[in-house]
Amino acid sequence: MTANAHAMPFGAEVRPDGSVRFRLWAPTVPAVQVEIEGAENLPMAATGAGWFECATDRARPGSRYRFVLPDGLKVPDPASRFQPDDVNGPSQVVDPGAYRWQATGWRGRPWHEAVLYELHVGTFTAEGTYRAAIAKLDHLKDLGVTAVELMPLSDFAGTRNWGYDGVLPFAPDGAYGTPEELKALVDAAHARGLMMFLDVVYNHFGPEGNYLHAYAAPFFTDRHHTPWGAAINVDGQGSATVRDFFIHNALYWLEEYRFDGLRFDAVHAIIDDSDRRFLNELAERVQGTIGRERPIHLVLENDDNAARLLEPGADRFTAQWNDDYHHVAHVLATGESGGYYADYAGDPVGAMARALAEGFVYQGDPSPYRDGERRGSPSAHLPPLAFVNFLQNHDQIGNRALGERLAVLAEPRRLRALATVTLLAPPVPMLFQGEEWGERRPFNFFCDFQGDLADAVREGRRREFAKFPEFVDPQARARIPDPNAPATFEGSKLDWDAPTRDPHAGWLSFTRALLRTRAAEVMPRLAGVRGGGSVAWRRGAAFAMAWTLGDGGALTLLANLGDAAVEGVECPAGRLLAASEEGAGDDVAHGRIAGWTALWFLEDAQ
Repeated sequence: MTANAHAMPFGAEVRPDGSVRFRLWAPTVPAVQVEIEGAENLPMAATGAGWFECATDRARPGSRYRFVLPDGLKVPDPASRFQPDDVNGPSQVVDPGAYRWQATGWRGRPWHEAVLYELHVGTFTAEGTYRAAIAKLDHLKDLGVTAVELMPLSDFAGTRNWGYDGVLPFAPDGAYGTPEELKALVDAAHARGLMMFLDVVYNHFGPEGNYLHAYAAPFFTDRHHTPWGAAINVDGQGSATVRDFFIHNALYWLEEYRFDGLRFDAVHAIIDDSDRRFLNELAERVQGTIGRERPIHLVLENDDNAARLLEPGADRFTAQWNDDYHHVAHVLATGESGGYYADYAGDPVGAMARALAEGFVYQGDPSPYRDGERRGSPSAHLPPLAFVNFLQNHDQIGNRALGERLAVLAEPRRLRALATVTLLAPPVPMLFQGEEWGERRPFNFFCDFQGDLADAVREGRRREFAKFPEFVDPQARARIPDPNAPATFEGSKLDWDAPTRDPHAGWLSFTRALLRTRAAEVMPRLAGVRGGGSVAWRRGAAFAMAWTLGDGGALTLLANLGDAAVEGVECPAGRLLAASEEGAGDDVAHGRIAGWTALWFLEDAQ
C-alpha cells in the first residue's frame, strides 16, 4: 500500500512493488474475471465468503479495468477510485500516493470555530471544476467562512447532477476533474485555514449505473423499503460486509482526501433493526481511528430528530442540520404555510425561540402536517453546538418548483433580521452558495439522464407539483424547468459579477460584518458552552433570550420578528455587538424596538 492511501479490503490496491491487487465481493456469482485494457482477462481466485481476488503486474496506475461476470456482463469496480468514462465505463487504477500534499502541517480546527458554506462544485463557478473552485477560496476566507461543505461527489450518470444519484461512492465524479485536482482543492483550503466537509449518501444508490444487484444481491434487502426502492442491507444476513463498505468509504474520504468532516444525507432512511446500529458503529470507527489524530466532525441530516445520536459518547455525532430552524425561519421570512411549513405557522415566533433555545422544535410533539404523528425527541439538554442552523440550503431552494432563493421571496428587512439572528447565535451557522450577496439566480433540481429515465424524472417532478394550487393548470406546470435540460443546470450557476453591484455589494458587506463579529466576539467564547438559551421575556413578536457562554459571559438576543414596533422594552446588559438596522441600538436604549429588527449584546464574564 502506498503512502497517503486508505487501506481497505475492496477495489484496486497499488502495492509497493508496483503490482495491483483487485478484490471484489460477489456472493451471488460462482466466478469473476478481471478485464484489464490491453491484456487478457485474468481469473480471480475465490477466497471464501463471496470474495474474489487477483494480484497482477499487468496493471499499473492509470490502467483501466472491469470485472467480468459469468454471463459476460462487464461491470465497474464498486470501490473504483475514478471513472474516466462515467458510471458504465471501465474503472481506473489510481495511485493515492501520487499527489504531494503541501499543507502538511494542517491539524484541523475545533467544531466551535465552524462557519459552514455549502456549495455544489458544478454550479459554484462558471467552469464548474475543482480547479476553478480553488480561485474562490480567498473570497470565502475573507467572508468569514471557516468550513466548506461540498455536495456529494460520488460518480453519477452524465455530467450534471446534485450528487445524490451517485452509484460509485469511492469515485469523485470526473465532470469536476481528477482525484488529484480534488485533493488540490482540499489542500488549498487547508493552506487558507479552511476546513473541508463532504456530503455522503449511504441510504440509497442512484437509478443508473448501479450493478450491485447482478453479483452482490445481499447488498439490498426486501425487508425494508425506502422512497428509492429496496433498502440497503445494514441489519440482515451479509450486512457485515455492507456496513464495512460504507464505513471504509467514510474513512477513505477522511484519510485519503483529508476531509475534516462528513455530512450524512437523510440517515432516517437508513433502516436498521440491529442491536448495534450501523450509524453508531461508523461513528465509533471513525473517532477511534482518525479522530484520535485530529478533530473530525460528523454531521447528520435526520428527519427523525433523534437526540440520542448527538449526546456525548464515542459512537455519537457532532451535530445535526436543524431543519426545524430552517422551516420556522422560512415561515417568518415568506409567510408561506403550505406543506410541512404548516407545522410552524401557528406561532412561528414561539417556534423560533424554541429552536434557538433548545434545538428541535418538534421534541415528541404531534405534527399537524403528519396527521398528528409525534416527531422528534427532547433536545433541550444538548449544547447549542449540536445544531447547524441555516436559512437556505440546496434542498430547501432546489426542491421548490422554480428553485427560488429567499432574496426573491422575502423582503430585505426580514432577511436582514433573520440573518443577524442566524449568523451570531451560538449554534453553528451555514450559508448556501451565493447567499452572502443575496444571489437571485435560482438553484434548480437538475440531472443528466437519457431516454425513458429522463422522461420519468421530468414528468414525475411535474406530477409532484400538480397538487399545489399554483400548478394545477398544465400550462403552469410546463413552466417548471426540465431537470435534464442543460439550460436548467447552466441557469443555476452563480453570478459572480453580482457582488460588484448594488444591492448585492451591500448584502455582501452586511454578511461579512456579521461573520467578523462572530469570529472576534462570539466564536472564542463558544468553547465549552453547555446549556441552551433561555427566554427572558416575550411580548407579541418581540422577545429577549440569553445564553451563558463557555467563558461565563452572557450573550443576549433582542429581536422583533413582526411588523409592529414594541414599546417599553428593557435594553439588555452588556455592549451592543450587532444590529440588523442602523439606529436600532439607540431605539432600544429609549425602550423601543422596531419591527423586523434583531440586536445582539455581550456581557463579559465577571
